[in-house]
Amino acid sequence: MKKRKRRGKPNGRAPVGEGILLYHDMAVYENFERCTQRMFQVIKRAQEQFPGKPRHLLLRVQGHLNDEGGFDRDAWEVIKHFVGGFLMPYLTSASTPIAGLENRKGQRNDLPDLLNVIYPGDDDSFWYDVDQLPVRPREISSDVRKTPPTKEAIADYLGMSDDACCLVCWHRPAERAHVVPSSLGGSMDVRNFALLCAEHHREAPDIADAEGFWAWVDYAEMRDRGSKWEGASDKVRELAARLGERIGRVDRSEADFMEAVKFELIHLYGWEEADFTRFSWELYEEYHRVLDAATGKHFGVENKVATHAWAMDVALYRVEKDPETRLRRRAKVLLFDTLKEDSDRGPQTVRIRDALAERGNDSGRPQEA
Repeated sequence: MKKRKRRGKPNGRAPVGEGILLYHDMAVYENFERCTQRMFQVIKRAQEQFPGKPRHLLLRVQGHLNDEGGFDRDAWEVIKHFVGGFLMPYLTSASTPIAGLENRKGQRNDLPDLLNVIYPGDDDSFWYDVDQLPVRPREISSDVRKTPPTKEAIADYLGMSDDACCLVCWHRPAERAHVVPSSLGGSMDVRNFALLCAEHHREAPDIADAEGFWAWVDYAEMRDRGSKWEGASDKVRELAARLGERIGRVDRSEADFMEAVKFELIHLYGWEEADFTRFSWELYEEYHRVLDAATGKHFGVENKVATHAWAMDVALYRVEKDPETRLRRRAKVLLFDTLKEDSDRGPQTVRIRDALAERGNDSGRPQEA
């Protein structure tokens, strides 16, 4: 397999010397929540397996650019506030696309058991507006172009250069896939496109919420990660298997439509058994309102699992009017690859986004180190 190039390369020298090198590539489909949880888990495992050893973090960012060419809100908060603020006491050094950082006070080894993201109570901009069902693109002001960008331009934005492949399975050839469909008001801005193989393009949701689309790509990438090794040599496949990777494609062709929707509601949206017992005429009506107002049909596919699962989840939010209950459901950060969380001390809350209420003052532009 070819090595994929990336945008957002770390600034400064790579960490050297004795210690543990920790690497994370913030993929275009990762948001703040999923990215920070994964980085937190990696550092926690390093602390448990190699106690006391210096930890050096190497962070890269794929895509996540704003209108001015700087980093978007999620990437900026990850780099500046999460890595540069919260994580640094538990690291010896960090290399990010903005700056190289050193911990001159000495690395701590008491990382909390769990990371809980707490949101400002008066800011709903983190979430899709389930009541109004608007188009929510990732880009704030879109490109005025009338035609879609080339696959090469999309690959360049994603840092793949001449190695364009599917974001989910890495197969080629890749197709241009709208994040928000043009039929729903999606733009021709390069940030409104993904690269997917024909199979995953047919499966991807046709919805008005860009972050919902990217969350599905994240989920599908983990669900189908075994297919990435199909083109690798036997030696590489054997090594990946020894490291615990699933090898080979999982055949889902025989899956019943409703069972597939239920699987996605559980693993992508965090539904529990109690949620499936809440089916009512009101929920059914809201489900169809969401389908009519905020979804589309691509490739003429009538029953697209990803689209219907998203619509059902949004419908449940519309039925559930209580703000606290809505927030509690949204606060579930589901990772398909989440490690089992078992702690003797119980969760220790780490307030991240509470401290970011004034984040609008940040320009989001990369700055000199």
